Amino acid sequence: MKIARIVVPAIIGWVGAVSYWIAVGPDEAPEASADAAVVLGAAVDGDTPSPVFRERIAHAIDLHQQGRVSTLIFTGGQAEGDTVAESEAGRAMAIEAGVPAEAILIETDSLTTMQNLVDAQLLMRDAGLENALIVSDPLHLRRATEMAEALGLDAQASATPTTRYQTLGTQAPFLAREVYFMHHFWLFGE
Repeated sequence: MKIARIVVPAIIGWVGAVSYWIAVGPDEAPEASADAAVVLGAAVDGDTPSPVFRERIAHAIDLHQQGRVSTLIFTGGQAEGDTVAESEAGRAMAIEAGVPAEAILIETDSLTTMQNLVDAQLLMRDAGLENALIVSDPLHLRRATEMAEALGLDAQASATPTTRYQTLGTQAPFLAREVYFMHHFWLFGE
């Protein structure tokens, strides 16, 4: 029982500290610019970006319109039941908003955050792009930037200014998921 009195509080403290670290997020320069915005994939409904993905796409479009990035890189493959890959839905929304097709790169194979970043890094290399702003939800960016750093990707965080995760009821499950996946990344590198 004495060990439980030490171990249980230590685990609770550790999980609390990691949760806080994720919630605070990585440092972000509000006016940062880069060669590209790497938009991390999120679900689509058929061929329509989910509300979460729409927020990411909209932020990337804003970055492009402000001249903070010259290229948008949409990531994400096609899940079962969808008619297009996540990245294809992102590209369509960006073109509809006025982003020139030649300013958009996509990959259509990735299914995880690490795969998103690996495939984006390959696209960047092939296009001669040196650095990126990683676009995602605020709670997702700590893990994404840690992964980018592990890959040697020159990237900064650019959190969506609007998010679908606004209430405690929606933020808590997302944060719990990120705590789990951060540990998964630390243990397995993916």
